[in-house]
Amino acid sequence: MDTLVDDLSQRLAQRIRLERDGRGWSLAELAERSGVSKATISKIERAEVSPTAVVLVRLASAFDLTLAGLMLRAEGEGERLSRGATQPVWRDPETGYLRRQVFSRPDHPVELVRVELPSKQAVTLPASSYAHIRQLVWVLSGSLVITEGGARHVLAAGDCLGFGPPAETTFANETNASCTYVVALARS
Repeated sequence: MDTLVDDLSQRLAQRIRLERDGRGWSLAELAERSGVSKATISKIERAEVSPTAVVLVRLASAFDLTLAGLMLRAEGEGERLSRGATQPVWRDPETGYLRRQVFSRPDHPVELVRVELPSKQAVTLPASSYAHIRQLVWVLSGSLVITEGGARHVLAAGDCLGFGPPAETTFANETNASCTYVVALARS
């Protein structure tokens, strides 16, 4: 699995550079648009550091993409059959959040992502990361607290939450056990 994580980190670095270059933006311009420092963007593009989920969302938003859209571009063209052994995996270096892209194709409106959120960890994503998608979260194991806008939802294994309009959202595991959940995304 570490090989898959390393490979996706390298592809993310290349994709971010391609997105920036394709728009003719300097590091300074991307930094201004994303709120991520030039030094950090430079290190990410050289694959010297792995970006956190929050940083990836900021960069994706600057490119007018969702996090899922940026990841999809980094992962390349998908096959109709997604084998578990080859599904791209990425780990957030800050929280240990593990993201597995179960299914994603540019010509299909639905994506499936499996996430493992370690105990006592949280990830907050801005409203902009939900601008062009509809999503739901289905908890497979553990407990997940989702704070969407001002609404707090506590989900247990088997619970499913459909998201409302785009709002800043925090995914938190407040327990001492890992939480695993599936995110289903539909592009609009």
